Amino acid sequence: MSSALPLSGVRVLDFTWVGAGPIGTKILAEFGAEVIKVESRSRPDPLRRTGPFAPGTDPLERSGYFADRNPQKSSISLDLTHPRARDVVLRLATVSDVCAQSFRPGTMEKWRLGYEELTEVRPDLIYLAMPMQGESGPHSTFSGFGATLVALCGLHELCGYPDREPVGTGTNYPDHVPNPLHAVFAVLGALRHRALTGQGQRIELSQLESTINVIGPAIEAAALGHAPIRDGNRIAHAVPHGVFPAAGDDRWVAIAVMDDRQWRGLAGATGLDSFAADRWSTFEGRLASRDTIESQLADWTSALEPDEIEARLVRSGVPVSVVRNAGELLEGASGLRARGAFETLPHPVMGDTIYTATTPRLSRTPGRLDTPAPLLGQQTDTVLQDLLGMSISDIASLRDDGVLA
Repeated sequence: MSSALPLSGVRVLDFTWVGAGPIGTKILAEFGAEVIKVESRSRPDPLRRTGPFAPGTDPLERSGYFADRNPQKSSISLDLTHPRARDVVLRLATVSDVCAQSFRPGTMEKWRLGYEELTEVRPDLIYLAMPMQGESGPHSTFSGFGATLVALCGLHELCGYPDREPVGTGTNYPDHVPNPLHAVFAVLGALRHRALTGQGQRIELSQLESTINVIGPAIEAAALGHAPIRDGNRIAHAVPHGVFPAAGDDRWVAIAVMDDRQWRGLAGATGLDSFAADRWSTFEGRLASRDTIESQLADWTSALEPDEIEARLVRSGVPVSVVRNAGELLEGASGLRARGAFETLPHPVMGDTIYTATTPRLSRTPGRLDTPAPLLGQQTDTVLQDLLGMSISDIASLRDDGVLA
């Protein structure tokens, strides 16, 4: 195992906020990149004001949500609307490899800090822009966050039952999966290209297009010419497939039978005579009787504890899982703690705080998570002194003038 991480020596100037961008830069930081988060007390990252909150009264330093998305980063406080802030950013750009931002198109340019201006001082800079609907087109200036993006890309319409209103995804799926991962992949590709050619480049990542890229029903609609309808927890190629009640208060199990072998396992585990009948031995037969099968299965599951259902079906080779709540994920039953999926780090305001650990596990360079999320502006003086060579009096002048607000 090497002590050097894959992205050691890469510095990221991070203007992203809320979800997709910070998750992406967190991944870069976990694998060795030095990430400097630029934020301002006059308009802080909205996630700092988003619960759940640790006990206390500080309005900006107790968000568990913010903490989990921003470990391994430094934070500098900089009011980008102040005229003197531009020079600070340009100087930071000269010593950075990547600049990432997730503002509406034109925002960085308004401050004269767009791609053209930054590459004048750092020609090989990699510049990542993550606008919601791209930097061109009739909707490019529309603002929004994960919730509006879920609606815009069609996910809201796909989630729920056909006779009820759309319910959405519960969490902002685009923020957590496609957009940060596409961003990281693009940055890594650009870093590789720069290593080979010496050239930086601009990356435009439309969060809408990034999300649509991994939505199966959208691809189906494009291929077949018709839009799929929401169908609860069902899918077209598996019966039964869904979430079924278990004994207890609001307890559930997810069961998915994908082929005939798994169906035979389910029939054996339940002991239901109807499940052993020839008429349901094929997918076509099961599909024709989907309502009946799922109703009978629900009757069987509702009499058993969820862990007992899971144990029986696992032994029979049937894909199954207890529907876990957030608290259970931290407990032993989920198996995540045993795998080291969580880290506890001492936060200066929140105290010992649980973070999700680095997910990809490289055998030689496994990544790191040893620094909690920063307080707003916590490393301002250190960054300005160590990276830009500013004196104490220089920094005091900026602070007195309201630049470091």
